[in-house]
Amino acid sequence: MTNGVFILMITEELSAAAKNKVAGLNQTKKAISNGTAKKVYIAGDADDMFSTQLKKLCGEYSIPVIEVPTMAELGEACGIDVGCAVCAIIG
Repeated sequence: MTNGVFILMITEELSAAAKNKVAGLNQTKKAISNGTAKKVYIAGDADDMFSTQLKKLCGEYSIPVIEVPTMAELGEACGIDVGCAVCAIIG
């Protein structure tokens, strides 16, 4: 699968989630901890320490993690005008 097709699929998935998503570290950690996060997206160029801690937390709660190549691509997929290191679909 090409990178463009992968990003398009993620964009469609996050668009379909519309109001059922959160973006940013604090909101995503809160969603994981309170059990509302269903899937977490992490940008591949996000800080390694941050990514490692978040992936570990997702593992503890059995939440799937999808890595998106860049923060710019994840921000675009979330429909925001800035880069995004992490977001989650909630429900």
